[in-house]
This record gives sequence, C-alpha cells and structure tokens, in this order.
Amino acid sequence: MKNLVAYITTGFPSLEFTVDAALALAEAGVDTLELGMPFSDPVADGPVIEKANLKALENGFKLDHLFEVSAKITPHIDTLWMGYFNPFYHKGLETFITEANKAGVNGFIIPDLPLEEAKPYKPAIEAAGLTLIDFIAPTDSKARIEQIVTDAKKFIYLVAYAGITGSGQSEDLQPIITDIKAFTDTPVYVGFGVDENTAKDKAKGVDGVIVGSAFVKVLLDEHLSDSQKITKISAIAKEIKEKINS
Repeated sequence: MKNLVAYITTGFPSLEFTVDAALALAEAGVDTLELGMPFSDPVADGPVIEKANLKALENGFKLDHLFEVSAKITPHIDTLWMGYFNPFYHKGLETFITEANKAGVNGFIIPDLPLEEAKPYKPAIEAAGLTLIDFIAPTDSKARIEQIVTDAKKFIYLVAYAGITGSGQSEDLQPIITDIKAFTDTPVYVGFGVDENTAKDKAKGVDGVIVGSAFVKVLLDEHLSDSQKITKISAIAKEIKEKINS
C-alpha cells in the first residue's frame, strides 16, 4: 500500500478549520499530515502555498498556535511540521523539539536546510525520538544520493523536479529512484506537482506521494464554505489514494 502525505497551511483559513481539515483528511485515507508553518518567504513553495502562508500571517498566526493545534491533531494522524529554518533558528531548535514531543508530533520537514547544514541539528532531533526528513533532487549525483540516504529515516522526500511546488512540471524520475533504492530501504515519497491528475504516474516506482498545492488551492477558493472545502479536499485525498494504489 502506497502512502499519501498531505500538506495544509496551519491557521488558514482559521485554526479551527485546520483541526477539522486534518481530521477529515485522516478519515479520507491520508497517512501523514504535513502541518505547514506560515512564513513570509517560503522559497520552495509556489504562489498557491505562498498566498496561504501570507493570509495565515495576516490573520495573526503565531508559532504558539501551531503547538496548540498540533496537540488536537496528532492523536488521529501521523503529523510532521513543515517549515523553513528561520523560525527554528530564532525560536530555538530545542523549543521545537520540546513542543513537538509535548504535542505528539513525529518530526520536521525543513526544505531550506541541506544535508551539510542539518548535521549539527540532526543528532538532537533524533535523540528526542523525532525525524528530520531528507530531500533528494533530480540534479543530485549518485555519490550525493548515497551520502544523503545513509542515515535517512521515516521516508525520503524526492523532489519531482528542480523548481517550486505546484508548477506541474514533469521529469522522468525512474533513473534517480533506481539510484536511491540501490543505497537504502527507506521509503521514497515523491512531492512537487502531485495532484489527482498526476498522482498515478508520479507514484510509479516510489512508496508514496506528497500533495500540497492541490489541497491548498481548495482552501483558497472563496466561493466555497468551510464545510464545502473539507468535503472537496477529502474527495481529492480519496481519489489520489485510490489512484496511487491501483
């Protein structure tokens, strides 16, 4: 069974909605939830997620809200915090480790923290029973891949193309998937540009997919009520889960 990871932006359109959406996605078959930490300069994300980030900040999002919301979600679904390194640096990694353990969060996804810069932080994260997810890009060499995956835990985040999330580009990932699997048994999940139309193809040869912009687009649709948004993202999640396993 291939896994589905879903990203939503914490606090958008509201904190209460975030909890309701997370629980609905869990019921719809999502295996892991990425709770996005709103940030003013989400460099790896496309315009859809960037817009949701900015709206959440305009609505008054604070990091304490992330900690509070997470505790309501983690009993129902495996949860990771996805955010850029700036908040971790300024708030202090130890604070995030402590709060993650208190809330029942299982790890972090930090897209702007490459392998070399992550080395000083990874031991403390893993000593606390948490995981720091490793990224691989299609431009990485075999030697680089081997270096990255040696200590990879939980799953490896394979970026589907060199670019930003949600742009829908396409690359043949089979050669790099083969290279990754030659060095590790850690599951490989593919992200960037995955939606209900591309998921079946993107899932070839990997163990799961990571979907963000497809859900956040729905959250940004002002023509829909909150309940309609939840119904729609649940339907998208079910469709993707079915397609990647068919």
